[in-house]
Amino acid sequence: MSTIHFVFGTLLALCISSTGDFAIAQEGPIPPFKDNLFSSHATLKSDDGGAYEVIDYNELRDINDRDQEPERRVRGAYVDTSVRRLQENETLTLGNRTVDVTRVGPTSGERFAVIFIHGRGGDRRLGVNDYSFGGNFNRLKNLVGRNGGTYYSVSVRSFDDKGAADVGALLRYAFEQSAGQPVILACASMGGIICQNIVRDKEAVHYLGGMVLLGGPPDPGLATTAFVKLKLPLYFAHGSADSVYKAEDQEKIFRGLRASGYPARFTVFQTGGHGTPIRMVDWRKVLNFVLVAHR
Repeated sequence: MSTIHFVFGTLLALCISSTGDFAIAQEGPIPPFKDNLFSSHATLKSDDGGAYEVIDYNELRDINDRDQEPERRVRGAYVDTSVRRLQENETLTLGNRTVDVTRVGPTSGERFAVIFIHGRGGDRRLGVNDYSFGGNFNRLKNLVGRNGGTYYSVSVRSFDDKGAADVGALLRYAFEQSAGQPVILACASMGGIICQNIVRDKEAVHYLGGMVLLGGPPDPGLATTAFVKLKLPLYFAHGSADSVYKAEDQEKIFRGLRASGYPARFTVFQTGGHGTPIRMVDWRKVLNFVLVAHR
């Protein structure tokens, strides 16, 4: 075992032992990065020991004041573009499949991996755009890259079983390249259909360390899937005013899982719309939750 993996594993063990309830721990092996800008929003409501929370969101403050050009370019304080030195566009050949990705981080030996799946109309460029979505993807890249992880932003060619098979092949690749370290799959909006396929793939779930659903479609059959049977951590983030997929429908699924003590969290952004979770989710909180909960 390398020194870097030993240290990371030791940090995980300390986080689990020191927090008591590892499943909802705020802290973990990922240290702060621009937390004063991204992690300071007020919690309006919290229950289930902190597993469910409602976060204050205000469009005038969180878009107009945060962005130099609203919804186009965030103010410079929110980004650190030095992470671009770790970034490469690649076309991976995975068996009989090819998958276009943008990779941030090492090609192998990473301490963990994050794979981002865009929604309709997107491609791999969306998940590495430093200035859109309030700089939140730039923060994600920095949180992963600065901590020995590898981040993959994927171009998904179709939101069906073929697209899911491509992602399943990438999951296996990332798992093998990291020598079995946690691989986190994050699906945004319509990309949630890919996640719905993956959670039912009995092989693919064994390459997963956890999953993140950002404004995605509800999955009424989630509780019976291979993913849930493995009790892998799951993080939901949703806007309360989402007009595409209702927050209430997704929350119902979360509540059903938590009733059995499942390691899940749900963050709802008060008054937020369909794209709000991509802009507002606190990636440090997400990564620490999954990495600590995945034992």
